[in-house]
Amino acid sequence: MNVSSKVFTRRSYMHTLAGAAAYASMAAKAHAANQDVAYGQATLPATIRSRFIKNVNGLTVHMLEAGFETPNRRCVLLLHGFPELAYSWRKVMARLAAEGYHVVAPDQRGFGRTTGWATGYDVDLTSFSTLTMVRDALALVSALGYRTVDVAGHDAGSPVAGWCALVRPDVFRSVAMMSAPFGGPPGLPFNTAGGSGGPAAPAAAGIDEQLAALPRPRKYYQRYYTTREADNDMRNCPQGLHAFFRAYYHFKSADWKQNQPFPLKARTAEEMAKMPAYYVMDLNKNMAQTVAEYTPTAAEIAACKWFTDEDVAVYASEYGRIGFQGGLQGYRRGMEPRNNAEMLTFSGRTIDVPSVFISGKSDWGVYQNPGAAETMRTKACTKMIGYHLIEGAGHWVQQEQSEEVSRILSAFLRQRV
Repeated sequence: MNVSSKVFTRRSYMHTLAGAAAYASMAAKAHAANQDVAYGQATLPATIRSRFIKNVNGLTVHMLEAGFETPNRRCVLLLHGFPELAYSWRKVMARLAAEGYHVVAPDQRGFGRTTGWATGYDVDLTSFSTLTMVRDALALVSALGYRTVDVAGHDAGSPVAGWCALVRPDVFRSVAMMSAPFGGPPGLPFNTAGGSGGPAAPAAAGIDEQLAALPRPRKYYQRYYTTREADNDMRNCPQGLHAFFRAYYHFKSADWKQNQPFPLKARTAEEMAKMPAYYVMDLNKNMAQTVAEYTPTAAEIAACKWFTDEDVAVYASEYGRIGFQGGLQGYRRGMEPRNNAEMLTFSGRTIDVPSVFISGKSDWGVYQNPGAAETMRTKACTKMIGYHLIEGAGHWVQQEQSEEVSRILSAFLRQRV
């Protein structure tokens, strides 16, 4: 196991003023040299540390971990989404560690302090394929000396966690998926050797064309995220990254009271346009312009205890340093025919380890793909133990309602014993 000796803990540096000053000086020098150093030290629970693991499927992985003091603990791997970091799990990590687990949350490929991935827009997206992300998780688990783990994922990390459990159930012995339902692998055409018996129907207009043709012309955010302009639009937005993250997170949370999601009838432009503008954007606006209209008031910011200004600063600093393109590659990868073709290898396979789904009751992510949640519950997962929509949470469920998420995860993990 090749583990970097650079381990930074808030506890080890912050217990004295001299230690705090030493840490601040070290962090400033490392950041100036564009080296990896822990982020969010002032806001992380004291029980969480940061470290770097080399030679993980070609990466040097930065991760946060808790419960590392006691050997031979059961390991829980937490995979974040977009635009997030391992930092998004900080509250859940401390609570699960107190329950007796070794909890590990990496910055995924393309994010945060993890390095070794191909940068820029004009890169081969093979290195961001779904199976590459699964191998990243598998290699990290192996580097840490575990044969089996429990895995959880949020947002874009949810399908990665689902694929981990589907592809390697011998290693990923249970899976918790959050905010993004897992609809299963793509299907191969079945029993078609005899022919269809008639000419193919003319192709209908694609969803992009349908959305653009609406009376209020629109576009799907995932399509926008595949464009060359998206990274610069957000990274260099006029309002600044702090204001961008504050508005983006507010707009998709339960704090924005207009988030009252419901199942959509079909994947049509008319149905999709019922979702808020952070999913179905105005055709002539970018994401920074979209969320700027929903910037919370000073009173709303003061009342937001789950996402403080110090927390916002961590995201603004990290994304200001590396940009968004690494995370955006996942959206581009998902729309590549090569990625879908690779996943056809697993057509018909199901997740057969214990599973649970957790989301905020105010999260539109549950419904943005019509029928996905029902397919997950009835077909894609054969041992789904629970399906939880948490009051008082939107898309950022493990941050908005960390105590309830921790309680559900703890109960789920105990059932898996």
